[in-house]
Amino acid sequence: MIFKKAAFFVLIPFICLAACAPDPGPGGKEGISGTIPAVDSLVQREIAAGHIPGAVVQIKKENRILHRAAYGFAQKYEYGMRPLDEPDSMHTDHLFDLASLTKVMGTTLGVMLLADAGSLSPDDPVHQYLDSFQGPAKSKVTIRHLLSHTSGLPQWVPTYYHASNAEERFRYMTSLPLKWPVGKERHYSDLGFMLLGDIIERVSGRRLDDYLHQEVYGPLNLQYTIFNPLDEGFPEKAIAATSHGNPFEKQMVYDDDFGYDVNVAPQAWDGWREYTLRGEVNDGNAWHAHGGVAGHAGLFSTVDDLQVLLDLWVNGGKMNEKQFLSASVMDTFLTKGPQGNGLGWAMEKHIISAEGSPDGTFGHTGFTGTSVVVVPEDSLSVILLTNRQNAGRQENGYYFDLGPLRQAIFDEAVGGH
Repeated sequence: MIFKKAAFFVLIPFICLAACAPDPGPGGKEGISGTIPAVDSLVQREIAAGHIPGAVVQIKKENRILHRAAYGFAQKYEYGMRPLDEPDSMHTDHLFDLASLTKVMGTTLGVMLLADAGSLSPDDPVHQYLDSFQGPAKSKVTIRHLLSHTSGLPQWVPTYYHASNAEERFRYMTSLPLKWPVGKERHYSDLGFMLLGDIIERVSGRRLDDYLHQEVYGPLNLQYTIFNPLDEGFPEKAIAATSHGNPFEKQMVYDDDFGYDVNVAPQAWDGWREYTLRGEVNDGNAWHAHGGVAGHAGLFSTVDDLQVLLDLWVNGGKMNEKQFLSASVMDTFLTKGPQGNGLGWAMEKHIISAEGSPDGTFGHTGFTGTSVVVVPEDSLSVILLTNRQNAGRQENGYYFDLGPLRQAIFDEAVGGH
């Protein structure tokens, strides 16, 4: 394992300035058709416009990889938006900060395994496992509500203003009132998945990262799906860079007109990172209050490891002819609820940029610029990994909107291939 990490760049025999030639599939087992020229053009256009420094794209249908390529640079700018003299080229082996893909590639899988083992049920009340999560409304909140973002919890708060570790963060979170009625509306919430991470730890008796490694990533032989990659021996150059500090979160706290009601005195905390993040999770709550390991963010991975996980979903819970997850649990988590969400997964087509897809399509995005979409009916999966944050924010304060690019790549994936 250590040898493979140390040998990361020894294994890269060339530099890719725009689009790398397609690499062998995972373990060399998958057939490869090459690349889809229109997808190359779409990604290269956004790089040329300065919207994203680099990307990795993979499209797979049944057992054939239709498109696999890396583009641009893993890091183009350093802190202060100064261009690097010699930016690092992107490669398909680069690890990416998955951001909210952690919710489905980590936490949701963990809950599914516990449900499969009979250790919990999606309809169990949260207070059954987290006894301090109590109150007239909170007592009605179930694991299903957390997974479907219908718990009524606030969407985001800077927990690091109130806590310096996971225990303090948990006490603070359980003291928060609900913001909406339980089960009535979908309000995407990081806090709900923080609590799901807590539930996994309480039920399993293990830290979230240990549980996922021992029960999911290890058995699937995923060596590059980890939390805190720098602590695990990966060099910075093996990881795509993200933001320059946390300017977006800082504006969320300091600017009342930015659209976030966080109810803190901005100057009460001043631990903002002032350097380019490369190997540290971008999400401030995951970094400052969880030590990099959280239910909502913190996971890093590569396109090949993500493909293995997506294949698990495409194949109905099977991996190498073994039923890793039961068909009944798969069906439970991929049934679209009244608010348009599966359990963990988003299923509204406009949210996942999969307009025109058949019913049953699901996916998720990550704030750093990552996304996955799966069309079970066609055994199709689309992975787009970018480091858009390294290009800095736009004039409106937001990072480049990848929605149109995601939709355009999806359209090419389903159009005649």
